[in-house]
Amino acid sequence: MIKIDNLVFRYAESLDNVIDNVSVNIEKGSFTAVLGHNGSGKSTLAKHTNAILLPLGGAVYVEDMDTKDENLLIKIRQTVGMVFQNPDNQIVATIVEDDVAFAPENIGVPPKEIRERVDQSLKAVGMSKFYKEAPHLLSGGQKQRIAIAGVLAMRPKYIVLDEPTAMLDPVGRREVLSTLKKLNKEQGMTVVLITHNMDEAVLADRVIVMDNGHIEMDGTPKDVFAQVERIKELGLDVPQVTELMFSLKQAGLNVPSNVLTIDEAEAVLKGLVNKGAENKIPVHTHSEETPAIEVDNMSHDYSVGGPYEKKALQDITMYIPKGKIIGIIGHTGSGKSTLVQHFNGLLKPSKGTVKVDGTDIADKKTSMKEIRSKVGVVFQYPEHQLFEETVKEDIAFGPKNLGLPKEEIERRVIEAAESVGISEKKYEKSPFDLSGGQKRRVAIAGVLAMEPDVLILDEPTAGLDPKGRRDILALIKKMHKEKGITIIIVSHGMEDIANTVDLLYVLNEGKIAMHGTPMEVYSRYDELEKIGLSAPQVTKLIYETCGQYVCTVEDAKEAVLRSFD
Repeated sequence: MIKIDNLVFRYAESLDNVIDNVSVNIEKGSFTAVLGHNGSGKSTLAKHTNAILLPLGGAVYVEDMDTKDENLLIKIRQTVGMVFQNPDNQIVATIVEDDVAFAPENIGVPPKEIRERVDQSLKAVGMSKFYKEAPHLLSGGQKQRIAIAGVLAMRPKYIVLDEPTAMLDPVGRREVLSTLKKLNKEQGMTVVLITHNMDEAVLADRVIVMDNGHIEMDGTPKDVFAQVERIKELGLDVPQVTELMFSLKQAGLNVPSNVLTIDEAEAVLKGLVNKGAENKIPVHTHSEETPAIEVDNMSHDYSVGGPYEKKALQDITMYIPKGKIIGIIGHTGSGKSTLVQHFNGLLKPSKGTVKVDGTDIADKKTSMKEIRSKVGVVFQYPEHQLFEETVKEDIAFGPKNLGLPKEEIERRVIEAAESVGISEKKYEKSPFDLSGGQKRRVAIAGVLAMEPDVLILDEPTAGLDPKGRRDILALIKKMHKEKGITIIIVSHGMEDIANTVDLLYVLNEGKIAMHGTPMEVYSRYDELEKIGLSAPQVTKLIYETCGQYVCTVEDAKEAVLRSFD
């Protein structure tokens, strides 16, 4: 087992312990999920399991090997493999099989055995046919499986994964989780999964919940998630179906509190409710709406005439009304980011037109400076947009480059900071010292300070804990209400989008597969699943049991209660 005994750790710049007297054992052959808000100590704990970090107090033993013993370092890291959040940070070679072979080569494994290990590892993660592919051409889920294969080639007994699905679409998440379950059940691999996704934690045998460097909860998924109020106090969440059962129980219905899956919830509700007539889904039209952005029969090709020529977008026609919140969803590689980069002229169409406030971005007379002052973009990784020494200087960067007077820059910085909830005491801090959620706020503030008419947010909640996601989504609604600007959200978070946007566009392989209100789109949940996406849990559940279409837990609760009227 991995034995953690009264572990204490703090980083050099921190006055407080990040891990504070934690003791826990990870049994061989188990599948353990570790939950906790950003900054709770999850990743720090994980990095102690294979001696990336060493204890300041207490001890960590890997099969009786003390991680502080430098002579055992290589053996410990061969025993416990580590997979990180972003697969791009772990892939070092230009060919898949070379990447998987990298670690065994570096520990002196004989060439014949390396070949065997590479083949076996790729087979274990279902990637054998990609062995000659270039990793950068693979999807996010495929890259993460290659990263896992690279660790498996070390023949570890334990594999620790630090939020490996945070940046993946639903299909990528399912691929990775299926791989982990297979490794655990069929090969006896011990799995420790750090995650913010509660539906992933449900698949584990054991759930550990951390808060401020301590272990606050430890038990089976059913035991832990049954404590809905406690989980929420810790800044986390529960699966939608679990929250629905909790809400129904509070409303006086006799339902179990430890329901974790759609199948379990369906079995409960089918014994309670009568299926009523289908609710009518209002069809959205654009009559009398003024367009902020119009896209007409637009296509975009990458590397035209080269060996990697690719049709990224084909025949896209879209209408983005002024003052609305628009969602764009799609699997990795569907063309979402390519599409929104046309909205402020970062990319130009290969065919068709894109108009911003009636102005064609491809017209040679069009001022790109003017277009980009109207359309602001916050990219998926906020740290890539932050570069100044202080938060205040970073927010002020855009207005300064517009050549605005000092007083106007100051006004815009203060207003933008206040809009996203950045207090004055953070103005002189380095943006790189902030948490992931705070970095996103600074990046958003930097764009808001430009006072755009349209704000594009590319995966604004990716990698955040449930509280961080709720905070960012509440911030988006607040900005929309107060400023009335058009907001476009690109996301993999089907449940996050459901309660936030007015209209939804679904991309699949560079084409628009469907569009409409969230209710219109999610009512086609079978079609969504076929293209690698998913509707919120409660959408399918409530239609199958009550004959009603819903998008949110609150709507699901009302639909169930109505069935008794």
